[in-house]
Amino acid sequence: FSLKELHGIFPWLVESIFGSLDGIIVGWNLRCLQGRTNPTEYSVALDFLDPSGPMMKLVYKLQAEEYRYDFPVSYLPGPVKASIQEQVLPECSLYHNKVQFPSCGGLGLNLALNPFEYYMFYFAISLITQKNSPITHHVSPSNSAYFILVDTYLKCFLPTEGSVLPPPSSNPGGAIPSPTPRSPAVPFTSYGMHHTSLLKRHIAHQPSVNADPASQEIWRSETLLQIFVEMWLHHYSLEMYQKMQSPHVKLEVLHYRLSISSKHHGSPAQSSYQALHAYQESFKPTEEHVLVVRLLVKHLHAFSNSLKPEPLSPSAHSHTASPLEEFKRVVIPRFVQEKLYIFLQHCFGHWPLDASFRAVLEMWLSYLQPWRYAPEKLPQSTEPLPRSVSEKWAAFIQENLLMYTKLFVGFLNRALRTDLVSPKNALMVFRVAKVFAQPNLAEMILKGEQLFLEPDLVIHHRQHRLFMTPTLGGSFFSSWPPAITDASFKVKSHVYSLEGQDFQYKQMFGTEVRNLVLKLAQLICQAQQTAKSISDHSVETMASQSFFSWFRFTPSEMNGSYTGNDLDEIGQDSIKKTDEYLEKALEYLCQIFKLNEAQLTQMMMKCGTAQDENGKKQLPDCLESEDGLILTPLGRYQIINGLRRFEVQYQGDTELQPIRSYENATLVRLLFRLSSLLNERFADQMEVLCSREDFVGRLCRYHLTNPHLVQKIRYSPVVKDRTSQNWGPRISLRFLASYRTLISLLMIYFIASWFYIGPVGCTFIILIGYFLYAIIMTFFSEGWKPHEH
Repeated sequence: FSLKELHGIFPWLVESIFGSLDGIIVGWNLRCLQGRTNPTEYSVALDFLDPSGPMMKLVYKLQAEEYRYDFPVSYLPGPVKASIQEQVLPECSLYHNKVQFPSCGGLGLNLALNPFEYYMFYFAISLITQKNSPITHHVSPSNSAYFILVDTYLKCFLPTEGSVLPPPSSNPGGAIPSPTPRSPAVPFTSYGMHHTSLLKRHIAHQPSVNADPASQEIWRSETLLQIFVEMWLHHYSLEMYQKMQSPHVKLEVLHYRLSISSKHHGSPAQSSYQALHAYQESFKPTEEHVLVVRLLVKHLHAFSNSLKPEPLSPSAHSHTASPLEEFKRVVIPRFVQEKLYIFLQHCFGHWPLDASFRAVLEMWLSYLQPWRYAPEKLPQSTEPLPRSVSEKWAAFIQENLLMYTKLFVGFLNRALRTDLVSPKNALMVFRVAKVFAQPNLAEMILKGEQLFLEPDLVIHHRQHRLFMTPTLGGSFFSSWPPAITDASFKVKSHVYSLEGQDFQYKQMFGTEVRNLVLKLAQLICQAQQTAKSISDHSVETMASQSFFSWFRFTPSEMNGSYTGNDLDEIGQDSIKKTDEYLEKALEYLCQIFKLNEAQLTQMMMKCGTAQDENGKKQLPDCLESEDGLILTPLGRYQIINGLRRFEVQYQGDTELQPIRSYENATLVRLLFRLSSLLNERFADQMEVLCSREDFVGRLCRYHLTNPHLVQKIRYSPVVKDRTSQNWGPRISLRFLASYRTLISLLMIYFIASWFYIGPVGCTFIILIGYFLYAIIMTFFSEGWKPHEH
């Protein structure tokens, strides 16, 4: 096709593939496309969207003619959208010279994007906009076509070896230029000082005929990373936005609003309160979203660690270093660090307290361990001890101190509110403790805290805000500030840039956090005791069950309460794993925080005394009052975490209980009507029989009354109107509606048919057997003595 025809087809084709921005058009649904279920469509989609495939060739072909495509600002992340609508230019150079104001009667602001940017914007944002697409079968996010494409694009445009492949072009000798800069119709206020591109000569500011190949190489890498970070990580709450704004920026915004207050461009300016609230959005990342971000983090570590070692001569370095190598040097602190920290804080504070938090946890731990993705591998040693963290990573740990310390405190607060008896929750505690217990890591974190807490005698606090922002503009080759040799200044710059000047730092190895760790250790001990008691209880239950007990139906099944948790359904193997996870986690916590063994022994003994002589758990902590037992805050905490619980039993009329899953609903209703008719007609006769003192009276009292239940109801504070209930002798036929009873009767009839016993004879045998069983149970229950009323 001609370029003019392709120019008109391109937006429709992109929307057909990735779906519409409003989520109505699903597109190819790459997030649910897997090779295991749809191998043909899967392979065709990957080939078509490959970096060297037909779609990318179309992108580069259109970009050679400098075509533009409009992307609505209203579908950008909340903070970016609000700042552009407030006519405040975001700090990211991705948005510079691209904002187009609507003409008269226009619907809203748009970004004028070149084909490569337009394609990547749609690709990245489809992870957010298409999260509610229908899924007809179970999909593994890491095996989907979307996940594979993200990995492919990262490897192509951010290569760990070699350089970025040149773009395929029908004109081999010509370069593919980026669009020329556009001047916005209304001047924008900037977040910071000057936020130009990271390039020495950004390709957008060059004539297309003089495009620099080095700039061409890094422009696509920088654009891809900026789009991924902006679409996936640039979400935060109102409180975070207020914290991130420096007084300098707020003053600029105020001056700008005052300067345009007399003008009426578009809609009138919002009030400051409304403007701040416009930055807050309801952002709920999915597990798939977090997995894709983790893939980005892991690749960026590998990309950054593939940096070639610096030459000995500084002059040689300045002449030999390529733009891609310089990009590797600052890719994490300048592009990812700030937004990833905010993203993790949001997840730690808003993610549900369930096992799905494991995805967030692993993404956080991946960022904390860049040495796992370093290219050099030490030879395998025969020693089983974990490898010590090298001192060369001390700078990374110090410049990411809050990632280690503040988020660790956030995890502690989550762990203290979860049920550690669950094997999945125990595994998460074990994973975090194991990572932080790596040799030499705790010492380097402690060193970073000491550097931050050093008194600042040389540099004034106001200067921190000037040099600390990782997204400050300037190019790789432009005049950089002098090399900062003060490690304390680096740590303080990192902390103040993320949390502000008034941040009150909480030491990871301070007294307050140490008390939280001791509290977690106590909960681990209690969880181990709880898991052990559940294991013992399940073993006793299995041993007490016999073949004949399966045929028997007793009222205790109707009144029993469930006192276990997910361990009962998983089995003994998971209970054993839980105990191992908790034991190793406790050991690692002792190594990290140098916990006293005497304190742990005392906690273990205290947890052991929480069990009574029979090995059963005590009741939750309560206070006795006129209205009964009242839970204390400790008691509520014990119930929420599954440490203790009440033995709750149904104390009402057994005939009026809800229909159970093992009962036939129709039979329950029919038998209830039948038994009600019998009880109304023969109530007086049953009273007379139960009042007799001979064997017949004992037999009737045992089978027609429930003295233990009557006694409970008589003294229960729940049942106020006892006169309206009939707690006297009565016949109950509900046990016949149980599937267990029905199957037992069918089995008896089936066995009797082998002996040529007819239905009447078989029924007679069943009645005789039940009558004998009733007599035997009467003797054993009453101890050969008449029951006293």
